[in-house]
Amino acid sequence: MTGHGGEGSGAVLAVDSGGSGLRVVVGTVGGGVLGRRESAEPVRTGARGIDPEHFMTQLVPMVRSLLAETSLPAPGTAAIGAAGLGTLGDALRAELPAALGREFGVRKVALAADAVTAYAGALGAQPGAVVAAGTGLIATGTDLTRWRRADGWGHLLGDCGGGAWIGRAGLEAALRAHDGRDGGSAALLACAWEQFGPVAGLPGKLYPRPDRPAVLASFAPRVAECAGRDPVAGAILRAAARHMAESAAAVCPAEGAPRVAVTGGLFKMGAPLLVPLEEELSRRLPHARRVAADGDPLLGSVRIATDLATDALTLPGDETLLCVVTGQG
Repeated sequence: MTGHGGEGSGAVLAVDSGGSGLRVVVGTVGGGVLGRRESAEPVRTGARGIDPEHFMTQLVPMVRSLLAETSLPAPGTAAIGAAGLGTLGDALRAELPAALGREFGVRKVALAADAVTAYAGALGAQPGAVVAAGTGLIATGTDLTRWRRADGWGHLLGDCGGGAWIGRAGLEAALRAHDGRDGGSAALLACAWEQFGPVAGLPGKLYPRPDRPAVLASFAPRVAECAGRDPVAGAILRAAARHMAESAAAVCPAEGAPRVAVTGGLFKMGAPLLVPLEEELSRRLPHARRVAADGDPLLGSVRIATDLATDALTLPGDETLLCVVTGQG
């Protein structure tokens, strides 16, 4: 775990909590990542938001086994990246630092929204903007004095250009073709039949599902498959690229030479999405330098933990996006 401000020997803990589960790393500032565990069970949310007790129930046995495996001392510093921290994180912020102190003697804790860990993993402590796109979409930017965010409002109100947005647009085009309305796509209709069965049954299959955004996003790769031969599918991905670039432009610093990166599973779709996105970013942010992301949100948590341990954390603090609590151990 190499930080931006020097090396040390203290043990550190880094966590990435998201919709697919919990990923945990332990290591040292100077010695790098020494152990890693994953859980496929997402941390529950309830009336109090993200459940700190369920978080600790999952985390404690993983950390204990990692410490035994690596012979590391208990970590003095931790960085916790969590999806939904900005809007659902009050209980986690209130209770998790003390719980980590009781269990492991952690003295310094950084609690970060997943948008911040995605940023730190992609760009580190540099000014710029990061578009994180999977099922949803959020853009985060900073000039290292404050954070700015755009979108990330969920599949009903936003996440424009994300996987659920692309999948929904593709299924709408399929249903337009089924009805004989303008704007339909026979190619996407065939894909929808192949993936979901008779499209007249789509509302009954989709609307009651609690994981509706993920179901919509599962159709996004089919839109990408059709984009090269179907003008409607191609137009959907160009529109998604415009939305992404709009969000990036909304958060990117206007001065200097900021860096812009994209991260997230949606970009595995490759050229059908990346080519129009590069065009849109170049048009909207000519002063910014487009760079490849260094890594994922777990790397972001590792970087934040390392910098916190060495008193080198320069990413701006924020009440909901990135807060540091000390003196718990």
